[in-house]
Amino acid sequence: MRGLQLPLSQTQKVRLQNALNHLESLSSKVNSDASVTVADSISVNHEDGVLKGHGTADIQGDLVATLCGVVERVNKLVYVRALRSRYKPEVGDIVIGRVVEVSQKRWRLEINYSQDAVLMLSSMNMPDGVQRRRTAVDELNMRSIFEEKDVVCAEVRGFQHDGLHLQARSQKYGKLNRGQLLTVPPYLVKRQKQHYHHLEQFGVDLILGCNGFIWVGEHIEAKDDMVEDQVSHPNKNSASLEELEKNYTALETRKYICRAANAIRVLSTLGFNMTLEIIKGVIDLSLSQNLDIHDMLGSEFFVLVAEKEAERRSSSKKKR
Repeated sequence: MRGLQLPLSQTQKVRLQNALNHLESLSSKVNSDASVTVADSISVNHEDGVLKGHGTADIQGDLVATLCGVVERVNKLVYVRALRSRYKPEVGDIVIGRVVEVSQKRWRLEINYSQDAVLMLSSMNMPDGVQRRRTAVDELNMRSIFEEKDVVCAEVRGFQHDGLHLQARSQKYGKLNRGQLLTVPPYLVKRQKQHYHHLEQFGVDLILGCNGFIWVGEHIEAKDDMVEDQVSHPNKNSASLEELEKNYTALETRKYICRAANAIRVLSTLGFNMTLEIIKGVIDLSLSQNLDIHDMLGSEFFVLVAEKEAERRSSSKKKR
């Protein structure tokens, strides 16, 4: 919530503050003992051989936190996990990136990390779908698969000597078309079992990248290839009407894409976590209020979303 600046009226300020205070009271009851701020003392019960990890310091025999966050313990290692931090990749993470360079047998992607990630030509499915060795012809045709500025979805493979490596050996990975790429703080996107979502009632696909990049785009059927066909068409200018319609996004779908994107922008500004349930709730709230898409970025809707989230968390807590 730091740096939240909205042109609010006095009534809206009071309503927003009440909602935020309610949310804070609900969250403060969870893990209150594990939360620390800078210079807070961390209780270690005088254990022998305690290992001081990231975000801790030994001052006059006491273990003191040097970060604001949550105290984590792994055996004898004690460290502080910062609540607000840069994206730290883990193997298996679903990430979205933008191609910044096409080089020898590899693409370099910007994924909101301290360094660019590497996607090797051998680490992705070829457009023809055949499992085979990559040839010199494949290397020459790399730009027909991905080129600079393309948005690509992939999975973190691991760290190697030349940096972070990705892989895209599934049909669900590849180039993303006909949608919007949004950037939110990475700590708002929690690791979940499912990062691919299909909003069936809106005809929209939602991909929550662990690196803070979120894709909202037109739904693509599973049978369609998400990577561009590298085979050159000899009669490219004489494209059929069906092919043109396939590359056209209906106006109603585009409106829902913009509505979902604005819902994510509102949640990011308020500092709320990005989950399918919360995003759908914001979209449904805008529809129930009969708001135009651009009105979702108005001050009144921010207040309504905060009040709705406080009500949702309070009701879910009572069910427990």
